[in-house]
Amino acid sequence: MRPPQRTDGAAVHRLISECPPLDLNSLYSYLLLCEHFSATSVVAGRADAFLGFISGYLVPGRPDTLFVWQVAVHADARGQRLGKRMLAHLLHRPGLAGVRYIETTVGPDNGASRAMFASLARLYKAPVHESPLFDRALFGAQGHDDEPLLRIGPLQPL
Repeated sequence: MRPPQRTDGAAVHRLISECPPLDLNSLYSYLLLCEHFSATSVVAGRADAFLGFISGYLVPGRPDTLFVWQVAVHADARGQRLGKRMLAHLLHRPGLAGVRYIETTVGPDNGASRAMFASLARLYKAPVHESPLFDRALFGAQGHDDEPLLRIGPLQPL
C-alpha cells in the first residue's frame, strides 16, 4: 500500500471501471486525485493491476476530519478486508495523525461498504452517526440514490 502517483491515474480509472456500482468519474479526475490528494488517498497492489484504491481529503476548515470519497476493491481481493486495511493504513500516516473523524457517503443499499465502515468504527471504538446529505433529487435525471452522510468518531487511539 502506498500513496498514489500521477502516473497511477489510468490504472485507478480502470480499477474503478471494474468495480460496479461505483460511479466512474473521468480519467482527468483520477489524475487530479492521484496528483493533488495522494497524501489522503491510497492504492494497493501493483501499478499494472491495482486491487484497491481509496480517495479521500481533509474537509476544508476541519483538519481533524477525513472525507472518504471512493473505496474500490477489485473482485479478486474481496473478502480479504482490503478496504478496512487501506483505511487503517491511511489513518496511520504521520500526516493524518490529527484525524479524529471519518466522513463518507454510502447509499442505503450498499451493505458491503456499510459493514466495512461499521467494522472500522468498532476497531477505533467510535460511534457512527448517520444524517441526510445528498437527496436523490439533487442528482437530477441521473437516477442516483440518496447519499446519506456517515460520520465516524471520535476515533480512539489503537
